[in-house]
Amino acid sequence: MKNDLESLFKPKSVAVIGASRDPSKLGYAVLKNIVDSGYRGRVYPVNPQADNIMGLKAYKSVLDIPDDVDVAVFVIPAPIVPEVLEECGRKGVKYAVIISAGFKEVGGEGVEREKRVVEIAKKYGVRVLGPNILGLIDTHTPINASFAYMPPRGGIAFVSQSGAYLSAIIDWSVKTGIGFSKIVSLGNKADLNEVDFIEYLANDSETKVILLYLESIANPRKFIEVASEAVRKKPVILIKGGMTEAGARAALSHTGSLAGGPQIVQAAMKKAGIVLVSEPTEFFDSAIAFSLTSSLPGDRIAIVTNAGGPGVMTADLVALAGLRLAQLTPQTISYLRSKLPPMAALNNPIDVIGDAKADRYEVALDAVLNDPNVDAAIVIFTPQVISEPEKTAEVIIEMQKKYPQKPILAAFIGGPRVEKAIEILKSAGIPVYESNDRVVAALAIMNRYRVMRERVMKMAEALNELSSLANVDKRCVEAIIDRVRSDGRRVLLESEAKDLVKCYGVAVAPTKLARTEEEAVRIANELGYPVVLKIASPDITHKTDVGGVIMNVKSDSEVEDAFRTIIANVRRYAPQAAIHGVVVQKMVPKGREVIIGTTKDPEFGHLIMFGLGGIYTELFRDVSFRLAPLSTYEAREMIAETKAYTLLKGFRGEKPADIESIVNTLLRVSKLVIDVPQIVEMDINPLFVYDEGAGSLAIDVKIVIE
Repeated sequence: MKNDLESLFKPKSVAVIGASRDPSKLGYAVLKNIVDSGYRGRVYPVNPQADNIMGLKAYKSVLDIPDDVDVAVFVIPAPIVPEVLEECGRKGVKYAVIISAGFKEVGGEGVEREKRVVEIAKKYGVRVLGPNILGLIDTHTPINASFAYMPPRGGIAFVSQSGAYLSAIIDWSVKTGIGFSKIVSLGNKADLNEVDFIEYLANDSETKVILLYLESIANPRKFIEVASEAVRKKPVILIKGGMTEAGARAALSHTGSLAGGPQIVQAAMKKAGIVLVSEPTEFFDSAIAFSLTSSLPGDRIAIVTNAGGPGVMTADLVALAGLRLAQLTPQTISYLRSKLPPMAALNNPIDVIGDAKADRYEVALDAVLNDPNVDAAIVIFTPQVISEPEKTAEVIIEMQKKYPQKPILAAFIGGPRVEKAIEILKSAGIPVYESNDRVVAALAIMNRYRVMRERVMKMAEALNELSSLANVDKRCVEAIIDRVRSDGRRVLLESEAKDLVKCYGVAVAPTKLARTEEEAVRIANELGYPVVLKIASPDITHKTDVGGVIMNVKSDSEVEDAFRTIIANVRRYAPQAAIHGVVVQKMVPKGREVIIGTTKDPEFGHLIMFGLGGIYTELFRDVSFRLAPLSTYEAREMIAETKAYTLLKGFRGEKPADIESIVNTLLRVSKLVIDVPQIVEMDINPLFVYDEGAGSLAIDVKIVIE
């Protein structure tokens, strides 16, 4: 069904079911908010006990209203909501905004009540927002169908799962003058959820930036798909509640152990292109900048200040935030030298010194914004005896008009002397803050969005390359999984796991399973000495911990001894473990050790991991994560953001490793788990990576299936 929420935000008519004449009642507050918001459509109070409320004719039932109703706002006790929703369905109401609480959030009968609401809504095609919500606001319609204050009009859309958080933010916005386009309280998300609103707001001309506060994500795969389309058009910024909750299951792989809740959410947001923030100040400071200025064209920042100390501090903050101080051209520096006092600092930060009036700020800002090496400017103002705060604010406004493609963000640091200037800047739509660190934090998030948007575009282009992977045999994989299941197991033996990844073109060290000493000797001769012997048991994750690995075995007699020793060790240290034999593996030249793994999240799907491999994987935790399916762009990005990348590129005279073979293996693992979702955990650890052009080999592979 097409996502068209236009009639929800810009309804021609609204019924308030449970409207009240009593100012102490919620039904009074919601009706009054709609009327006082300036809403120009028809408003119908519904109350069986009243004929007239606030000068409006009241109706006993929604069925008695003579005209069509686009939106019905529910402020009635939860037990009668299903019955009244049924009437709304018969009436042809398009949207039900259920403010009423007492549904699944209270458990017990509330859960069944909410299920009934969903059934009725589906029966009649009514879309439901809520229940258990603050309400809905559109400042441009205008309409305030909530029990919160009406915020100022602006370009920020805020969608929140927490009504209390929304209420606090709206109160803050009234105080600060920050403008919103739309406010949506999600509540229990019985029907409409964040995916629906992101999709709508992405195409809403009144919204410049989308803010989300979420504690859970409905339909995560659809969420990523819709969000990645939205971020191509405008920023989407998220604060995620519950980020520190770790998974309760016992992981059988390194990847499963390392991939907790935060890693999954961070990987999902990277996939979607959403900027994830943790601090409410960053959340709204960046939203202010996004809603008021043009997009950031690059990360090269110029600083203009009348105070040396704040200028130097801001330069440090810029560098720490991953931004760059712009290198001014010789022409710009020469011009500044001719126009500014001899004591002025010219090499960014540009310090126009303490006695600067507005005209000196104008010279400096005009010069740096005209410089091709500058993408944005920070203006720092501290009040001195002869300063001109209001005139300086006017200069900033004029310079932004002259250079509309280069954002200017201001920090006016002080008290009463800068208050009027701040108001002048705010009224003109210039982002202004009371400290330099907030300016830099906002710019840093603007830059993160710029990078994220570029990533989303590149990922979409690179994802098509997955379809061209050769040597992929899904039937081969399914046959191995069927054999394992028929044996009543979820954990594959090492030989089975290696055979499985070979089906998808992953190069592995030659390996076979031996069930007897004699078979081990025969296999060792087939593979060629030296060999490695390892225990084959689905119950043993870390073989070396129980004496289950013997390396560099060079003769038939050594194979026999090693076989017996491994079996004895395992029976001693892991007496309950099921033993299927001993794996014999060809000893191969040692390469640089990395790990490639995957674990399946029940909501987001498969999370792919790359990092430093070997026995110290969990100790050093030098890993990166992405959600499958991977693009070639993401695979290279994963490798580059680890410390292992320094070793792979060639460290202190070493030859570079075959990084392309790692990329190829990551893509094959990604395609494998997308094609065969029964795989819930996998580690290739270590993957030996050889010199550039020489490929890589999977030395040990663990796989767990559903």
